[in-house]
Amino acid sequence: MQLSIRQGTPQDIDAVAEILGEAARWLEEQGMPMWHQDELLRSHIVADVDSGQFFLAECDGVPAGAIRFQLEDRLFWPDLPQDDSAFVHRLAVRRRFAGGEVSSALFLWAIARTHTLGRRFLRLDCEASRARLRAVYERIGFRFHSNKQVGPYFVARYEYDVTEILPSTRKPK
Repeated sequence: MQLSIRQGTPQDIDAVAEILGEAARWLEEQGMPMWHQDELLRSHIVADVDSGQFFLAECDGVPAGAIRFQLEDRLFWPDLPQDDSAFVHRLAVRRRFAGGEVSSALFLWAIARTHTLGRRFLRLDCEASRARLRAVYERIGFRFHSNKQVGPYFVARYEYDVTEILPSTRKPK
């Protein structure tokens, strides 16, 4: 399987919307809803793709996953300087590609891109009550930063210091 990651284009809007929608439906079926439906409106996705924030993981040329990569996040991280960090949101993988390889590749790509851009931290957040998801982030190497109430969400905020050893060179825990 050939896995590649590239920036989304306007021609990818439907693929990004399908990936996010499929992930949202699956999570809802599992009793773990992730996003409010209005957050997945096509108009929001169009704006994020058009501004260059979405990146696609492709397996043998087939869209398999997506991630939103930002250089500012004043909504979830308003209390920190924005110029030393990159931020990721909405990492989602199609069910047929589930199992970790695509999501791991997207995280490794985001860590490497953050480093390449000269930023020190890659930051993310999730609903604070999602213990399994938080454990995944911690296994990758993200460290808990803080909790924060953001609108209807009580989130756990995490950061990855990209100046430390990249995850592919770490010894398993």
